Amino acid sequence: MFDHVGIFVSDPLRSIPFYERCLAPLGITIVQRQPELDAVIFSGAADFPFLWVGAARGDYHGTPLSPGVHRPLHFAFIAPSKESVDEFYLAGIQHGGRDNGAPEDCGDGYYAAYLIDPDGNNIEAGIRR
Repeated sequence: MFDHVGIFVSDPLRSIPFYERCLAPLGITIVQRQPELDAVIFSGAADFPFLWVGAARGDYHGTPLSPGVHRPLHFAFIAPSKESVDEFYLAGIQHGGRDNGAPEDCGDGYYAAYLIDPDGNNIEAGIRR
């Protein structure tokens, strides 16, 4: 549905490890590091779509970025199994995330968990059966 999504974070040293740990059980890993931007690119088995996570600073195509300005986002990642949803949740809690809904059956065959990332975004992982 999309080519890529980018998240501008206030503290890459805190947020990148959070995403790295909680997305690993979903088969999503860092495929490129961009140290000049304090950023990384995450992807799964295919090159696209991908998730870009990097520092909120400077100018982005005419839009000034600042770590102090927050616009929360919601992302839902496809999980390969119910167990990976559980692992996503535990890894996120252990690496700076906050509970926003423990793993559960959400109805209609959808099993999901919800985390608040270090910048206040709602991050979800789920599997449809």
